[in-house]
Amino acid sequence: MNFSSVRYDSNAIFVGPHNLARSQSHAHVFPHNQPQLRRNFIDFKRFDVVCALAKTTSRVNQSDSELNRIESLSQVSGVLGCQWGDEGKGKLVDILAKHFDIVARCQGGSNAGHTIYNSEGKKFALHLVPSGILNDETVCVIGNGVVVHLPGFFKEIDGLESNGVSCKGRILVSDRAHLLFDFHQEVDGLREAELSKSFIGTTRRGIGPCYSSKVIRNGIRVSDLRHMDTFPQKLDLLLSDAASRFQGFNYGPDMLRQEVERYTRFAERLEPYITDTVHFMNDALSRKKKILVEGGQATMLDVDFGTYPFVTSSSPSAGGICTGLGIAPRVVGDLVGVVKAYTTRVGSGPFPTEILGKGGDLLRFAGQEFGTTTGRPRRCGWLDIVALKYCCQINGFSSLNLTKLDVLSELPEIQLGVSYKQIDGISIQSFPADLRALEQIKVEYEVLPGWQCDISSIRKYDKLPKAARQYVERIEELVGVPIHYIGIGPGRDALIYK
Repeated sequence: MNFSSVRYDSNAIFVGPHNLARSQSHAHVFPHNQPQLRRNFIDFKRFDVVCALAKTTSRVNQSDSELNRIESLSQVSGVLGCQWGDEGKGKLVDILAKHFDIVARCQGGSNAGHTIYNSEGKKFALHLVPSGILNDETVCVIGNGVVVHLPGFFKEIDGLESNGVSCKGRILVSDRAHLLFDFHQEVDGLREAELSKSFIGTTRRGIGPCYSSKVIRNGIRVSDLRHMDTFPQKLDLLLSDAASRFQGFNYGPDMLRQEVERYTRFAERLEPYITDTVHFMNDALSRKKKILVEGGQATMLDVDFGTYPFVTSSSPSAGGICTGLGIAPRVVGDLVGVVKAYTTRVGSGPFPTEILGKGGDLLRFAGQEFGTTTGRPRRCGWLDIVALKYCCQINGFSSLNLTKLDVLSELPEIQLGVSYKQIDGISIQSFPADLRALEQIKVEYEVLPGWQCDISSIRKYDKLPKAARQYVERIEELVGVPIHYIGIGPGRDALIYK
């Protein structure tokens, strides 16, 4: 991909949110294309042995410095997104997982798409199952804060098993997690159609409607599958509520009967996975097991801290770890923020550093920026330092993982969005909550030289071109958080430890 013919304007002004008014005078710069826990479920004596063996085996092909970096991570560590998702969290989780006993999801649902590769280079697209599943001795937990679509869950397990990845006894699903039904997905689409030009741009996976059911307290939890005598009445209440709200939602007795029959079969198949994960997690903590939390989505999509209402319906920031797993804040230690070397966003909403037109298209194809879950093209832009600093403040990251640095390799120059100003020139100190303010701000850019050579085979930081190192170190300087991991390709080994 040749970027050399593209010229980027270092004085470019912000061109507003995706569905809000844009500055037409700068459109040429950035035009857009648009079972209750069984005490013997885990044999902890065997668990201790296999985890010790797995950790010993994982030392192969890793230097002492790399191992020290990973093994110094705290008992409970987390990997969270710093932008609008799609930063490459799954790869880091997969790499770190072999040094942890448990990998846990705490929020979101099948709208989280993580693409990872096994040791043979085979590609896996995961949605509900934690990315630690490719490491044979890792136990994967789907916590109470996750919304679970059972058809998708079993499809994912069948796909893993058919590719030689054993899931038996390795995945635990919280009995407190809420069930996401197909009708939630239908309602998601109806809601987006209702919003018309102000649509959120959801994945239409039913995440928002399922969390809505949870919050208004008529949702159905995994534990309810153990009481099929009352399950039909609860499901009828949910379906009747949707039918009363949306004229396009057709509900009748046949739908209820079919769904009850379907979920009776699901209940039988899910039973071996159902666990009191709150007890399991806290028991594991008392046994000094190491736990890695895998975040879905990212902080800029957090329902409280993101670009509301263009956000997800859960808390993918640090606070979601405790509420989504039932562990105390005091046990949470190192948090690694994952940030792409540039910025992408899927769906509607503000995107201050977005590159529109040819520049955005080139970056999109060079980075293969298409959604793992939906296949939708991602909007692309320069790295937004203001947003990144905001995310670091909210989460208290101990380090960062900078991903896809290799994608920038052919650029003649690279820009960093280092500050925001209002139209009157007054500086904005943090990422604003007001969408109207975001529509009107001007982004001030800092231009850095490109390195214009392939870095995908480099494995040592000091072997990177000087310009690449300058870019990494300038980000560290501006944000105030060290970058310990640098991604330079999709494969497991395409990672530089700094």
